[in-house]
Amino acid sequence: MTQALNIAIAQLNPHVGAIEKNVAAIRAARAQAAAMGADLVVTPELSVSGYPPEDLVLKPAFVAACEAAAQALAADTADGGPGLVIGTPWRDGENVHNAAFLLEAGAILARRKKHELPNYGVFDEKRVFASGPAPGPVAFRGFRLGLMICEDWWFPDVAETLRESGAEILLSINGSPFEDGKQARRIALAVQRVVETGLPYMFAALTGGQDEIVFDGASFVLNADRSLAVQMPYFAEALCLTRWARTPAGLVCAAQPLPPEPDRLAQIYTAMMMGLRDYVNKNGFSGIVLGLSGGIDSAISAAVAADALGPQRVRAVMLPSPYTSDHSLEDALACARMLGISYESIPIAGAMASFAGALAPAFTGQAPDITEENIQSRARGLLLMALSNKFGDMLLTTGNKSEMSVGYATLYGDMCGGFSVLKDVYKTTVFELSRWRNAHRPEGSLAPKGPAMPERVITKPPSAELKPGQTDQDSLPPYEILDAILARLIEGEAGIDELVAEGFERATVLRVWKLLDRAEYKRRQAPPGVKITARAFGRDRRYPMTNGFTDLIG
Repeated sequence: MTQALNIAIAQLNPHVGAIEKNVAAIRAARAQAAAMGADLVVTPELSVSGYPPEDLVLKPAFVAACEAAAQALAADTADGGPGLVIGTPWRDGENVHNAAFLLEAGAILARRKKHELPNYGVFDEKRVFASGPAPGPVAFRGFRLGLMICEDWWFPDVAETLRESGAEILLSINGSPFEDGKQARRIALAVQRVVETGLPYMFAALTGGQDEIVFDGASFVLNADRSLAVQMPYFAEALCLTRWARTPAGLVCAAQPLPPEPDRLAQIYTAMMMGLRDYVNKNGFSGIVLGLSGGIDSAISAAVAADALGPQRVRAVMLPSPYTSDHSLEDALACARMLGISYESIPIAGAMASFAGALAPAFTGQAPDITEENIQSRARGLLLMALSNKFGDMLLTTGNKSEMSVGYATLYGDMCGGFSVLKDVYKTTVFELSRWRNAHRPEGSLAPKGPAMPERVITKPPSAELKPGQTDQDSLPPYEILDAILARLIEGEAGIDELVAEGFERATVLRVWKLLDRAEYKRRQAPPGVKITARAFGRDRRYPMTNGFTDLIG
């Protein structure tokens, strides 16, 4: 009986729908793994189609193209090189399945259908896929591999079925999105499966950005004694050869040196970089343009863009009004110079006057109010969108989750744009990330070395500067209180009485809850943005815009 098996984990960044490109990446990984001495190459969930393919799966031509690609990859294995595990949609009769294929000796040796289909948060696989039965192991070169597909290992049933039917290893291919703190939960769950089955566990994961989702990779191997034998990089394509030996105690993976764990802020910042880079590049934009106001949100957004895309692909525009302070002008220019990005100024006083003149007859007898403030924001949005249209750069929106939660944003104004890196980042975390970025150069950064913004940008009171002396805290509770309440309302689904019992003032909680509820219609019209928390606006959290439920008031 064979006593050793070398399995290469190919941590890939597929492009949803770009089947030929994805197949080329799988072939390149297999060739590299062959040179390393691999017997088997394992690619992530739906590595052929990209993940999640969503309603592309409803197109018969798309599924047929994926199946043809799988057949072509199977033919490649006739060369006597490594076997290959791929993920692909597969039509079986009337149903389409999320499937894993084992390819060997020029043929499809085995197929396994995903059993547990997630239907929560960002996932809606039950919409497009049919569930398969709990799988048995597959035989490969004298070993019995327990192939699982992502959600299958989050519950005990599939792992237990594989153990009972003779699997020697739990081998899971995954499309597991990044969330703040998720890797610790993955490891804890993997330990649980290992303890339940007594089998080693391999987590082979996607990396890369797909619309609002970022996949952090971080593939790993746990031995049956629960020790972490292999840890692959976060947020990067990589290929890792794992060496397995059959022992009296079962299959054991040779331990490799473990890289340091990235800290929380490094993970969030890198997720923002990857999400923006892949959204811009996969959608064919030349670069980005953004309004650089001299405030912290636009400064950290510019920093992420420069780090992710390179300064030459970032165009910063200051759009001063009569209310723009001298320190904002100074800080915006200093930030652009520190990041090495292009910078220009387009004053909006003329546009404000033009709008005021056009509206004067209709506004006769009406006192100025928030309407005039919003006109400033919309004038900026119009000018930035014009630059985007003319030069082909995507407009990067700079609003954060705290603002979007309570509607502190202007439709068709500062909400204009194609993507946001701060959409799921609370203001308090924006401050943390800005301090972190000034002290660190992120892994893979294309920006110049050194801080990204002047210290004053971080320390001065935030302001929209739409009227004299304005600050955010004129209209909102202090951000440390606001964000704590919002996190409990959004991520925790807490009620008013529950938050009051936790020590928050009832009037403040009720005010924040009302603002959150009333701003739903704005969020439906907001651009996509990187998912960071467990409940991002959009696919994660889908509340009705027309909503008469008030029982939370108590």
